[in-house]
Amino acid sequence: MKKNFTHALILSALLFGACGPGPGPAPGSYFKEVDEIQLVGGATAAEISAFDPKTKRLFVINAVKAAIDVIDMRDPLNLVYEREISISAYGHGVNSLSVKNGLLAAAVESSPKTALGKVVIWETTTLNEKDVVTVGSLPDMLSFSHDGRYIVVANEGEPNEDYTVDPNGSVSIITVHGGSFQVVTTDFSSFNSQASALTSKGYRIAGPVGTTLAADTEPEYVTISDDDKTAWVTLQENNGIARVNLLTKKIERIFPLGFKDHSAPGNELDGSDKDGGVNFANYPVRGMYMPDGIASFSAYGTPLLVTVNEGDSRIRPTSDDALPPYGEGDLFNEEARIADVTLDSIKFPNFALLQSSAKLGRLKITNRMGDTDGDGDYDALYTFGARSFSIWNGHTGAQVFDSGSDLEQFLISQRPSGYDDARSDDKGVEPENVAIGQIGPRTLAFVGLERADAIAVVDVTNPQAPKYLQILATGDAPEGVLFINGKDSPNGIPTVVASCEGDGRINVYQLSVTEQYE
Repeated sequence: MKKNFTHALILSALLFGACGPGPGPAPGSYFKEVDEIQLVGGATAAEISAFDPKTKRLFVINAVKAAIDVIDMRDPLNLVYEREISISAYGHGVNSLSVKNGLLAAAVESSPKTALGKVVIWETTTLNEKDVVTVGSLPDMLSFSHDGRYIVVANEGEPNEDYTVDPNGSVSIITVHGGSFQVVTTDFSSFNSQASALTSKGYRIAGPVGTTLAADTEPEYVTISDDDKTAWVTLQENNGIARVNLLTKKIERIFPLGFKDHSAPGNELDGSDKDGGVNFANYPVRGMYMPDGIASFSAYGTPLLVTVNEGDSRIRPTSDDALPPYGEGDLFNEEARIADVTLDSIKFPNFALLQSSAKLGRLKITNRMGDTDGDGDYDALYTFGARSFSIWNGHTGAQVFDSGSDLEQFLISQRPSGYDDARSDDKGVEPENVAIGQIGPRTLAFVGLERADAIAVVDVTNPQAPKYLQILATGDAPEGVLFINGKDSPNGIPTVVASCEGDGRINVYQLSVTEQYE
């Protein structure tokens, strides 16, 4: 028989009441998987999901079918496939979904992807189309504000395959007023004059020579403040975050995120897939945070941003091991392996050891940075991503916390089989996405680990000293992580949904302390 979980507010008190100051509880089974469903299509059949409290429907991007799958979630312990919404009439593919106040919004890219994209809006009850709004190039992620007044869209503006067309990245703000939807799209042209100042603080402009900051900047993911006045947008390939004023509809600031020092204690790195196992050590390497997903919450009156620092390169590859600055046909490629570059013998006196396969020789770095004196060798090494999650001050961009190597180490301690040593040379566990959930007085972060097929559950109530609680096993390569609070959940229990890109599986977990059986 399926389990029924008690519907009681005491769940929060039972589970987290002991989580006050101090070391906190030992890792345990706080969330349990209650059901899963396999979507038709396999790989890329389940990407990003969104839940509608009004109809109790779960909407899931199915890239295989170029559609949105609709799942009946009235009973979270018994998911039922309902139907699909085809998007072939609107564009090439769906990249993001968001639901609010009975509306479903989808970010749809065009073909070619460099053309202007669209946001399509449906009613969640009838699934009738409400409107189609033109936004910037390659809308990659969108989110409704908490009050439903705005839809904020991150338009990535990726170049075409041979880099002959590179549209400006932008942010679109759609104002929802009754049955009308008015859009304002703004790009980063006003920051072109600040390029040198920003790059000196760790911002990246990594495209071909002559690329402007506005063209190079690629918005990735959006989160919105509790008061719906501010949005923050990750600029993944640029190693930055943009702060957007939703009232003036202007991009106010860019926060360069700087670099993570992997030579510092606590920032150890497993940098090789050819070293015979899992071996963490400090190395003279700098990690570019390059966050993908972002979420936000407030603590002590301050907005805080949680980023998952996946990393990403600009690459038009010829093959995995043929990584010069430019590949065949002049395809742009910024990746290199440390074994294949020349290291400055003064900055790296033990360069021969570092370049061995058992140390850092296999580690992928950017070839667009590191030759600080222009003499043709590398004085510094910059790798993609930070293999961590970070917390940042939303007002200033200052880092409040970084998980160092602890996120990967916690995964290994709880689920050793989840650590894929074959990815050690290439972004490790790849933190991909994050959702924030409020349960009673506790604030939890659910960190999706794409290469570990897992979600890490972390208590971030004290943002300067988060506590690791649990590892949830997922399907292959979780792309989307969704938290549904108890108020909106179909059965009143806080719920987490993982949508897994690698195998098209949806996993549903619910908070579990006390259980009763039929």
